[in-house]
Amino acid sequence: MTLKPWREIAEPHEDVRRGTFVQAEFAADITRVHTGTATAEYQNPTLFFERTFITEGMRLLLDSVVKRLCGQGGDPVIQLQTAFGGGKTHTMLAVYHLAGGQVPASEMPGIPNIIDQAGVSELPRARVAVIDGIKASPNQPVPHGAIQVHTLWGDLAWQLGGEDGYALVAEADRSGTSPGKSVLETLLARYAPCVILVDELVAYIRQFEEGKSLSGGSFDSNLTFIQGLTEALKAVPTAVMLASLPESEKEAGSQRGVRALESLSHYFGRVQALWKPVGTEEAFEIVRRRLFSHITDTSAAETVCRAFADSYIAQNADFPAETQESRYYERLLHAYPIHPEVFDRLYEDWSTLDNFQRTRGVLKLMAKMIFSLWKDGNNDPLIMPGSLPLADPDSRNEITNYLPPGWDPVMERDIDGPRAETVAIENHNARLGSVQACRRTARTIFLGSAPTTPSQLVRGIELERILLGTVQPGQPVGLFKDALRSLADKLHYLNSANNHYWFDTRPNLRREMEERKKRFKDKEDLYPVIRKRVQESFASGVFGGIHVFTESLDVPDDWRLRLVVLAPDAGYSKSGPSRAIAKATEILKSRGEQPRQKQNRLIYLAADQDNVSRLKDQVRTLLAWESIVTDYRDNRITLDNLMAKNASASFEQARDALKRMIRETYKWLLAPVQTAVPGRGLSEIQWEPFPVNAGAANLSQEIERVLKDNELLITEWAPYHLANVLKRWFWKDEVKDVGALDVWQKSGCYLYLPRLRDDAVFIRTLSVGVEGQDFFAIAQGKEGDRYLGFSFGRPTAIFLDDSYRLIEPATAAAYAAALRAKEAEERAVREGNDTPAGTHGETVEVTGTETPGGGTPVEVVEPKKARPTQFYWTLDKNTLLPSAQ
Repeated sequence: MTLKPWREIAEPHEDVRRGTFVQAEFAADITRVHTGTATAEYQNPTLFFERTFITEGMRLLLDSVVKRLCGQGGDPVIQLQTAFGGGKTHTMLAVYHLAGGQVPASEMPGIPNIIDQAGVSELPRARVAVIDGIKASPNQPVPHGAIQVHTLWGDLAWQLGGEDGYALVAEADRSGTSPGKSVLETLLARYAPCVILVDELVAYIRQFEEGKSLSGGSFDSNLTFIQGLTEALKAVPTAVMLASLPESEKEAGSQRGVRALESLSHYFGRVQALWKPVGTEEAFEIVRRRLFSHITDTSAAETVCRAFADSYIAQNADFPAETQESRYYERLLHAYPIHPEVFDRLYEDWSTLDNFQRTRGVLKLMAKMIFSLWKDGNNDPLIMPGSLPLADPDSRNEITNYLPPGWDPVMERDIDGPRAETVAIENHNARLGSVQACRRTARTIFLGSAPTTPSQLVRGIELERILLGTVQPGQPVGLFKDALRSLADKLHYLNSANNHYWFDTRPNLRREMEERKKRFKDKEDLYPVIRKRVQESFASGVFGGIHVFTESLDVPDDWRLRLVVLAPDAGYSKSGPSRAIAKATEILKSRGEQPRQKQNRLIYLAADQDNVSRLKDQVRTLLAWESIVTDYRDNRITLDNLMAKNASASFEQARDALKRMIRETYKWLLAPVQTAVPGRGLSEIQWEPFPVNAGAANLSQEIERVLKDNELLITEWAPYHLANVLKRWFWKDEVKDVGALDVWQKSGCYLYLPRLRDDAVFIRTLSVGVEGQDFFAIAQGKEGDRYLGFSFGRPTAIFLDDSYRLIEPATAAAYAAALRAKEAEERAVREGNDTPAGTHGETVEVTGTETPGGGTPVEVVEPKKARPTQFYWTLDKNTLLPSAQ
């Protein structure tokens, strides 16, 4: 099933879509709204509430304000204490528009329900005063016509009642002393219903030095004013104040700021209602309303979310436990078109950074990202951590702005961009590149691991969350696991431990490893390692000797079957010139300075020429990691425990990878062959290549299988085929018999003859063939025209020596017939004499035979001679060593 891309379902607001938004517009400024200079989305109450999601906390707060302004209860003082960027100013703006009455409540989306639930028929229009601690200056009066306002209480009175209101506190304003509680009660009661919005109060009060008075009063006089104001608000049932305070002492700034925060928290704490307007789940809708205008196809959006939820359940072992709950589908719907994992990482991880404003920071960051994705035509079904366009300069600058210096090279080299290693890996591996598996994985790890705080117990993002941020329905999870393994093996700034992965601005040991790789030379350092690993790949088998990277002089010229493994620089390529053929031909034709006789006893194994460079690089990697581990053990370098553990793990991984690479590289069997061309003699030597399965469990057995399957090696030979070879090459013209040893030896010399595993195969063929009369007869020797130990059509013991002869069947049949005639004649003579003819003190041997036509067996009387005594000696040697002969 093909899922519709998010861009076809959710349309961003025009300013996001066109990239024309101004970053400052995401920072709600209540003073600019109060002075009428804010952008339309903040200034216009209707537009503001269209793009504002009323959270549960905000709804309760507005309900309290409505009741308070109508004199039906509600809290007189509401403290908004949230983290930096937590939405407190946005909440104040909601109260500002609600109470200001610039437009009817019916034109502000979401407000009519709040008024109805509060049981209010009509909301009165209230006076609104805004005190901005950042805008106000403790020592710089603000002119209002002929009046100079010096203090917060003077500014409050002016905003509520103009000149008449200011007159109530004029003396206190000029002297910098706090007006009394009764004066403040009179002020509030005269101009009620009223709303006082106080923002960044700590930032204002911390500017007063100890024991020093400014035109705005003193540290103590301002605290006294706040204390009196909170008490006065309790006495006026239609007056309410909202004040924002920092959540932590760190946000309070200086030591005086901390003192101010402690004092204000004490005064507000006596009458406050503490609100925390934005929860993580509610932030989904806040961000969506601000960034996206509407969902064009609700059914398609539900289909996408259902496909993701079902995919997580179907592969439950690979994803976090929370994805198995039914409510995760609801989370996907609430966050659409952004994946909930993006919000989780931003709100849980990035919001811990001091300079990352919670909701505001998310809005700014996601606006940049969405603009880039929209512009580049991103077609993902959801905007996931793996979708974030970190190669885009604006998006990258926005996200790295919150991080310490040093992240730019990490992004450029390891994560995303035209020169990133992730792109290089995907370019060399079409399987990974087809879904940008490496880039998506790296982006997800970055989003989940870049923010770090001292309080973190475990660093990094676990594998399950990496997959959650990258895999889309229908994509194989294993593909992204392969991508992660490639990244762990290649990247310079990626670290891993205990199934967690993270990027760091400090390079991992890979950079040191890459530098060390340059030390090693091919023949001096790499070839010995490759030779050793190749030798370890073989087990016992059909070969009498295996010679790895051996020169022609050191490859024996004898009757044993030998495998010659060519050096990496003599690789074979099926598509172009190969040094393997030249090197194999050199060894085939000569042994050092002497011509090689037993050419048919050699088989060659060659490296795949296209894989040789990768093999060498893998060996360099192994040697580099080995040197790092060795230096650490010998105290020549200093590593922390994690780095030491990673170095050892990387060494083991490199060793396993080299074992696989050896099998993948040494994959070509080369066999020399010649054929007889009628009328033109023998052809030139041809080299037949045969691939060896790299996945086979036993290399020796796999080579033997390939040789057998392609009839390059004979381990069981039928007498029929031997008889054909004898007829074609040995029984010619007047020659009707041939030495058995000569046939065996020539099969080891000439490439046009069959290649037998060893002489035991030849002997078994003789033993089977001599039992019939269709293939050949055997004689133990020949004297003139007489065959000694002649055997034809019966079992007999076979030994390979110079005396044994293989006789053509017709010749053998004629010879057997002559023997029978002679025996019949001698029998007739014996029947007429007491002493059998031909015995005259001589020992005879009786041999049974049959005629070729199936006649009566005859007994052939031959002089019985003493057989020579034969001795056998067996020596066990290691056939894996080049010197084994």
